[in-house]
Amino acid sequence: MKTLIKSAALASSLALATVAVQPALAQSTGTIVQGLGVASFDAVIANSNAYKTAEQQRQTTYKAQYDQAKARSEAIQAQLKPLVDKFNADRQAAKPNQTALQQQAAQIQQMQENGQREIQQILAPVAMSQAYVNEQIEDKLDAAVKAAMTKKKVSILLSPEAILAVNGNAYNLNQDILNELNSALPSAQLVPPSGWEPRQIREARAQQQAAAQAQAPAAGVTQPTGR
Repeated sequence: MKTLIKSAALASSLALATVAVQPALAQSTGTIVQGLGVASFDAVIANSNAYKTAEQQRQTTYKAQYDQAKARSEAIQAQLKPLVDKFNADRQAAKPNQTALQQQAAQIQQMQENGQREIQQILAPVAMSQAYVNEQIEDKLDAAVKAAMTKKKVSILLSPEAILAVNGNAYNLNQDILNELNSALPSAQLVPPSGWEPRQIREARAQQQAAAQAQAPAAGVTQPTGR
């Protein structure tokens, strides 16, 4: 998948070069460039059966966390409202006390930030579930993309962001990739196993460990001393 993404810039330049040699007066349907396709991986993932099913199941499985976060958010808003009202009233005074206003604003901001962190902590299991499901889908996406490209005889696949305009839907490979993905992964496991961590964290830890191991032998080597 990284190879596909990294080649987007090169593919874009090749596509533009190919389009440049098309007839200036093409028909309304346009000239179809063989071997070229466009796909949005984000759209494919969001429309996959595994993703949509997980989104529905998550509302039930993590209902306690959602309810707790909602209740805590409402409580925080209730605490903030009188402070915000007072701040707005004091600010409209004929000669507002700027020092007092700054202190009030700082207090409000601190409460908001603390509240956001608290709600994020409550919803941490939900975020882990989302990351776990997404990773399962991403693990199958590369093979799904390659299978769809092979069946449609597509050799260059571009993202929508690399395209200025497309006449018609001839190049859209989203549905073909989606079909392959749904076949490979009809559903995903919703709850991650105990101790599971997202790929970014695992990769970062592996890099840190590799760097530490590389430095360890160097630290133990003693330089030879002259006579």
